[in-house]
Amino acid sequence: MKPGITRRAFGATAGAAVFSAITSRKSASAAVQPQNVVIHPSAEIATVSPMLHSSFAEHLGSCVYGGLWVGKNSSIPNIEGFRTQAVNWLKELGVPVLRWPGGCFADDYHWRDGIGPLEKRPKTVNIHWGNYVEDNSFGTHEFIRLCRLIGSEPYLAANLGSGTPEEMREWMEYCNYPSGSSLSDERAANGSPEPFKVRYWGVGNENWGCGGNMTGDEYATHYKRFHTYARTFGDTRPFTIACGPNRNDVDWTRRFMSVVRPSGAGRGVLPSGYAFHYYQNGRDLPTKFSVEALQEQLALVQRMEETIVVQRGLLDSYLQMQPGPQGQRAGAAPPQRPQVQLICDEWGVWDRMDPAETKKYGALWMQSTMRSAVIAALGLNAFHRHADKLYMCNIAQTVNVLQSVILAHEDKCVRTTSYYAFLLEKPHRGNTAVRVETGSPASPDSISVSASKKDNELVVTFVNPKHDTDLKVTCALPGATPSAAKAQILHHKDHNACNTFEQPNTVVPKDYTVAIEKGRLVLDLPAMAIVTATVRLSA
Repeated sequence: MKPGITRRAFGATAGAAVFSAITSRKSASAAVQPQNVVIHPSAEIATVSPMLHSSFAEHLGSCVYGGLWVGKNSSIPNIEGFRTQAVNWLKELGVPVLRWPGGCFADDYHWRDGIGPLEKRPKTVNIHWGNYVEDNSFGTHEFIRLCRLIGSEPYLAANLGSGTPEEMREWMEYCNYPSGSSLSDERAANGSPEPFKVRYWGVGNENWGCGGNMTGDEYATHYKRFHTYARTFGDTRPFTIACGPNRNDVDWTRRFMSVVRPSGAGRGVLPSGYAFHYYQNGRDLPTKFSVEALQEQLALVQRMEETIVVQRGLLDSYLQMQPGPQGQRAGAAPPQRPQVQLICDEWGVWDRMDPAETKKYGALWMQSTMRSAVIAALGLNAFHRHADKLYMCNIAQTVNVLQSVILAHEDKCVRTTSYYAFLLEKPHRGNTAVRVETGSPASPDSISVSASKKDNELVVTFVNPKHDTDLKVTCALPGATPSAAKAQILHHKDHNACNTFEQPNTVVPKDYTVAIEKGRLVLDLPAMAIVTATVRLSA
């Protein structure tokens, strides 16, 4: 059973009948299967935070240099050095929070290398990603400016692996102290008199691997030391984010929490957030995925959803406040449970790379296909269904690298299928997630549904990850009466289809028809398709 989704046995007449039919799709035949869904508009989960749709940009391949940043003197159309087309499309998509500079890169990055006059910035070697030499023309000021241009909240990952608490603390002051200190005056001299007011601070990254090869308790000891110097400068209180596990590593979390949790002997040093990473790795080249590899990758999305439930429960098990040595005062209110927010600040598809493409476009350059879009929508649906357990999620990455929403090379730029998956899920942001039931057995390719409401409007996203089976969906809305509905679909019969520089509109959203029959929402959901319907409910 998928965590967070109630699955009930539908009657034999409702869920057991399966039949085959020839569809009208171009030169393709597929099975057609009836699918029942129940959405409970009154069974609220939590607000779908826009931050669940956030992103990540690392100094890796051509994500930053040549992707987001082309330089002010480039012949490529740019806004203050930022690729104009990328800025416009990211602004349209609405990236709530953007994480930078890594990733593995963060734990070898020293922020002072990226401030001051460009001609005086040192050239440094990116040891994690190909030993490329970078000129540091994209640094803190440029990142903050990019965030302002696209409307994102900045999230900085500080260097714990090879840095010091002093270095992180000074970066915080440089960014956030209003004026009057040497660091804030240096920021002003570098062109930014107003503080950046950066709230989100990662304290290291993947410290179980590229960030130091530590154990959970070893990292916790370092985290406590760094956390001591993470202070409020001006009116910006830092939201510190600790390194969580790789996937569902419960041992890492137990070791970490056993060191930082509150106890009768002290208040502990709890982070504001705790970030795990979960990639959906694939063994085939992006545009040559076999059905078997597709099934393996879909299973990883299901396991990511299980990880959300397990890690949230594990954190909560350590966060029960205990009375002090003298016990709780008679008649006093029970102690409040401190909250450590669960974050997934790296997730997404990670396929086998094409050597020719990475040689031409940069390390970890990867095409996004219809399969990639479906997996993005499966992940977002899971985040919505668990909106009560998650605080932020960041797709990896923004441009050119892994499951990027934009591909760019020289003067060419294209929106990927994953961009459009996020665009179709965007209407959920800020709504209240509600409970969903399906009659499908729990399997990697079973239908995925998330629903949210605001006032008299219900937003529902349906995802069919089956490669060879269309679904005839009948969606009941107990306690609510639908009066009108409109929808868009993202679909291609070939799960390897993609948008290229030469053919940028191969897979794009299109208006789609959904019907209301006897108080139910009815739609055809093709194989490998994402449909978002906006349903007006009668008052």
